Amino acid sequence: MSVSVSIQSASLRRDSDSEPLLDSRYGKDGVAPTTVDEDTASSNKTILHKKRYSINSMSCFGVELTPDNVAVAMVYFVQGVLGLSRLAVSFYMKDDLHLDPAETAVISGISSLPWLVKPLYGFISDSFPLFGYRRRSYLVLSGLLGAFSWSLMATFVDTKYGVAFCILLGSLSVAFSDVVVDSMVVERSRGESQSMSGSLQSLCWGSSAFGGIVSSYFSGSFVGAYGVRFVFGLTALLPLITSAVSVLVKEQPIRGQNILLNGGFLESSTNSVTQLCDAVKQPNVFLPTLFIFLWQATPQSDSAMFYFTTNKLGFTPEFLGRVKLVTSIASLLGVGLYNGFLKTVCLRKIFLVTTIIGSALGMTQVLLVTGLNRQLGINDEWFAMGDSLIITVLGQVSFMPVLVLAAKICPEGMEATLFATLMSISNGGSVLGGLIGAGLTKLFGVTKDKFDNLTFLIILCNLSSLLPLPLLGLLPEDSSDSDSEKNADVEMKSN
Repeated sequence: MSVSVSIQSASLRRDSDSEPLLDSRYGKDGVAPTTVDEDTASSNKTILHKKRYSINSMSCFGVELTPDNVAVAMVYFVQGVLGLSRLAVSFYMKDDLHLDPAETAVISGISSLPWLVKPLYGFISDSFPLFGYRRRSYLVLSGLLGAFSWSLMATFVDTKYGVAFCILLGSLSVAFSDVVVDSMVVERSRGESQSMSGSLQSLCWGSSAFGGIVSSYFSGSFVGAYGVRFVFGLTALLPLITSAVSVLVKEQPIRGQNILLNGGFLESSTNSVTQLCDAVKQPNVFLPTLFIFLWQATPQSDSAMFYFTTNKLGFTPEFLGRVKLVTSIASLLGVGLYNGFLKTVCLRKIFLVTTIIGSALGMTQVLLVTGLNRQLGINDEWFAMGDSLIITVLGQVSFMPVLVLAAKICPEGMEATLFATLMSISNGGSVLGGLIGAGLTKLFGVTKDKFDNLTFLIILCNLSSLLPLPLLGLLPEDSSDSDSEKNADVEMKSN
């Protein structure tokens, strides 16, 4: 079972004017308290800290909604709301460009390439601050790039190569902004318990799911009523939200520093790559990463099913928009289910149970392809909607541990870069799974109007999702939350 991560580096150090997660160890005048008064001062400041936040701030999924956290949530919201164009792109490639399912899957895989080099964006943002900022400026730039790419889709693009290029630019826009905000998430996850890390990831992916809910219903209705070009033009406005929320990121400007001119860029990059390689080689990082890659690399039959449901069953854009609305709500339910009941459960157990159940439920698509659902008295539309609902909830629940695991195994000092690397490897597995699925679609002879072997393709893809399960031993044993919480203060104070 495979989910694309949008998933997601900037400076690793917390800015001096950013909202503290723990109380300062220094007095009002910058003088360290005496040994006798230190505990009393710390206690009093902790009480004031709690009072201030209880009055002036809100929380979501157990996470304080500081300006930085709001910016992170809004960037993830944009990732979700950009799903407005997903149906339009699919129908444009199918109906206007007349592409086969295999070609559509290949273009989708190519457009995901920016997600495979996310550490590069971290190096760029750290080494080349624009206008004195490493985070704000790149969020602005990412938003403008996304708006430009979808503007081209709305006006000039009329070939499959143009579509691939524009979606590639749009994907680059989202991936770069993802790296910037994920560095903030990882800073907060380091040294925290599995429960708190899960809350942070729940905030991110809950925001993305909410964005998907906002855009999902209209995605199909707008395609049917106004056409794909109108949807592309509307989508071009959404990345500008990313540019706007950059003002919420608390970051001190960097004055008079240019790593490239000072001759330190090459040395800095070399050291970063060396540290990254050393970190990945560690068994406690490499083995879980290998499992995540293989878990994501199982083949998919999504493109073939889209062609079957639209060309064979006659599903309209409006109905598929409703299905997308249901799956977006289901994704949010999956996040809530994980955050409320499963974030303290052993990661191995979650992977095992969700993968087995997901593989079994994925087989229900065979009923839709063969028409057995109608013999059971369930029409195609209701069956497809219910099937999508259950599978999406399960898929989101199974993917949340991937994010938590990636954040927890990052060693101190290079959290953002290594997290981006792990997510790139995970996304690489997803892209590989899509390309394998495209090859199998071609091999089984499934085209835009021929679906004789689609049943065998679905069965093969679902059974293959079980292949990584014997490698569950590669995942680390979960330490108790109490142990993690004991180390949290020490870890966070080092920031």
